[in-house]
Amino acid sequence: MEFHPSQIPIAKTFDVKNEKEAEEAAEEMVKLGFSNKKMGFKVLMSKNSKIAKGIGYIVTTSINYGLRKINQDRDLRYWTYHDDKDHYAIVLISAKVLDELGF
Repeated sequence: MEFHPSQIPIAKTFDVKNEKEAEEAAEEMVKLGFSNKKMGFKVLMSKNSKIAKGIGYIVTTSINYGLRKINQDRDLRYWTYHDDKDHYAIVLISAKVLDELGF
């Protein structure tokens, strides 16, 4: 089944403008949890490729590290795409939840 990541139900959207906000968003996503709800998270970031690459790296590695620290499942799926003319978006969701949703 073909799908676009924007079709995944989103629990919370984070509009991240810099690396500090990226770390804070990652911490909050880890606290909220990935496998305990049938939704994912969306991170919006600037289309400036240098800033977006840094934010993407920080978000993915910080989530992975945070989940490992609290012994949670780290099997996540994520996609990066053009959300609108000003933003890239990363959608993150648990692989188990993604399967349960039928994607």
